[in-house]
Amino acid sequence: MIARLLLLLLFSLPAWAQETLPDPQQEARAVTLGEELRCVVCQSESINDSQADMARDMRLLVREKISQGWTDQQILTFARTRYGDFILLKPPLQSNTYLLWGLPLLFLGVAGVMIWPLFRKRKE
Repeated sequence: MIARLLLLLLFSLPAWAQETLPDPQQEARAVTLGEELRCVVCQSESINDSQADMARDMRLLVREKISQGWTDQQILTFARTRYGDFILLKPPLQSNTYLLWGLPLLFLGVAGVMIWPLFRKRKE
């Protein structure tokens, strides 16, 4: 009976983990970083907005690193090293992301070229 109770307590420890930092400045940093990191489960939400267990673990990891004295850049670099650029909601502009950043402009250009003749016809 006692062994079962101890096992239950052991497995429920992550649920007791603190999700807010006592220092308001550190908590503000954690929230800001949480808005920059993508949930790897939901993929369209930040780790702050996601309810997935993985996002919760990532929020706790960010707060742990902040409490250990890591800088924001060190935390972002750690996340990028572990998960790649995909983890960032705003990926950096670099050679392997030119297509990602350029496609919206390309689509706008193509749409403009296709719509332009329609407006010219209406004027006549």
